[in-house]
Amino acid sequence: MAKTTPIDFIRQVRAETAKVVWPTRRETWMTGVMVVIMTTMLGTFFFAIDSVFDAAVALLLSLAK
Repeated sequence: MAKTTPIDFIRQVRAETAKVVWPTRRETWMTGVMVVIMTTMLGTFFFAIDSVFDAAVALLLSLAK
């Protein structure tokens, strides 16, 4: 494997970085909004499931007394 000098490495990094397609401001904003919406939905879902299991365990423990 050929060794590269630090200067060649930096040139290669700059060349690869120039090939990157960066998202637009709108794409970034829409992705952020979708993340917030999905996180809220998942949080609500898990809260509801946890509440159901909590009620079920409380009921089972009350029957054991």
